Amino acid sequence: MEEIKRTKFDETSLERLLGLESSKIGFYAEVKQKIQELEAANLGLRIKTNELQAVFDAISDGVVIYDHQGKVQHRNHVCPRLFPRETTVGKSCAALFHPDQERAPSQCPVEQALGGETMQFSFTTTRNDGTTRYFDVTATPIVDPKVEPRALVFLRDVTDKRIHELQLMQAEKMSSIGMLAAGVAHEINNPLTSVAGYAEALLRRFRTEPELTEDPRLTDFRKYLEVIIRESYRCKGIIDSLLTFSRKSDGSVGLVNVNDILREVLELIRHKSRFEKIEITEFLQQDLPAVRGDASGLRQVFMNLTMNAFQAIEGGGMVEISTFDQDGMVTASICDTGCGIPPELLDQIWDPFFTTKEVGKGLGLGLAVTYNIIKKHGGEIHVESKQGIGSKFTVRLPSCQQ
Repeated sequence: MEEIKRTKFDETSLERLLGLESSKIGFYAEVKQKIQELEAANLGLRIKTNELQAVFDAISDGVVIYDHQGKVQHRNHVCPRLFPRETTVGKSCAALFHPDQERAPSQCPVEQALGGETMQFSFTTTRNDGTTRYFDVTATPIVDPKVEPRALVFLRDVTDKRIHELQLMQAEKMSSIGMLAAGVAHEINNPLTSVAGYAEALLRRFRTEPELTEDPRLTDFRKYLEVIIRESYRCKGIIDSLLTFSRKSDGSVGLVNVNDILREVLELIRHKSRFEKIEITEFLQQDLPAVRGDASGLRQVFMNLTMNAFQAIEGGGMVEISTFDQDGMVTASICDTGCGIPPELLDQIWDPFFTTKEVGKGLGLGLAVTYNIIKKHGGEIHVESKQGIGSKFTVRLPSCQQ
C-alpha cells in the first residue's frame, strides 16, 4: 500500500512541478515534430533553390525575368556581359527593346509576354566601338494564379552565325553574278555600240567638215545626241541594277516593297529572257503593303527563285510572277513552265549543297540560303511542282500595315 501511494505521489508531484497537464505535454511534442518537419522541408527547398540557380546560371544565353510592370526582377550571369546597364534589376524593358518609346506593345517582347503571348524576333545593336551585334530573342509568359504575370526572356548572341550567313549570301550573289556576267555584257554591248558609232560619226564630220558649225546639216547632230543620251541612260540603268544586287548586305532591317525588289531583279535578267526565248508575265498588285526585312537578303531570295525558274526551261517557255496581300501576309509567287521537280526530290531541295544541276552550274546553296532568309524574316516558302509541267514557288512574308 505504501508503495502504491508513493507512485501516485510521484506522478502528481511531476504534474505540479511542470505546471502542465499530460495532454499539454502531448500537444507540445506534436508542435516539436511539426517544427522538425518544416525544417526538413525548408532544407529541401534550399537544395531545390540551389539546383535551380545552378541551372539558371549554367544557361549560356542571357536570361532575364521581368515582373508585371515590365521591370527586371532577376537575371543570370550572362546578361551583364551582353547588356550590363539595360538588364540591371529594376530597369524597364524599354531600355533594351524600345529606348525611344516608353511603351511599344506591338514591338516589345516583354509586353507581349505579359499579355500572354509567346514572341520570337531578332534585333541588332551597335556598340561604342562601331561593331554590330545580332541577337535572337524568345519571350514567354510565366503564369501563376497566385501572383501577377511575369515574362521570361532569352537573349542569344547569334553574331557569328549571322556573319557566316551574310558571307554565304555574298558568295551566292557572286556566283549568280558570274552566271549573269556574259548576258549582261552582251546586253550592254548594244547601247555601247550605238554610242560609239554615233560618236565616231560626229568626230569624222568635225574633222572632215569644219564648216559644219554653219551647215544646216547640224540638225542631224541633235538626233545623234538624243540617241547617245538615251543609250547612255540605258547602260546606266543596267549597271546600277547590277551594282545594287552585288552590294554587300549589312543585315540592316527596314521597310521593303516587294514589287520594287522584283522589278530590280527583272531588270537584271530581262536580257536573259529575250536570249533564251522565255516570256515573262507580271501581275504585281498596286499599293502592295511593305514588309519589314533586309532588302539585300530579299533581293537574293527572288534572284535565286527567278534564276531557278529560267534554268528549268529549255527551248523557250514562260515565267509568271505575281504579288498580292491577304490575311496580313504579302505573297509573291514565281511560276515556270519548266521541267518540274521529281516528287522524291521535293523534300531535299532545301538541303545545303543538294543540286540536280550539272557540275559547274550550281553549288546547291541557292534554295538553302533562300529558305533560311525567309525563315529569318518570319515568313514561309512553299513549292508545288509536277514533273514535265513546271513548278511554282510561293513566298509569304508578314506585311506592315501603314
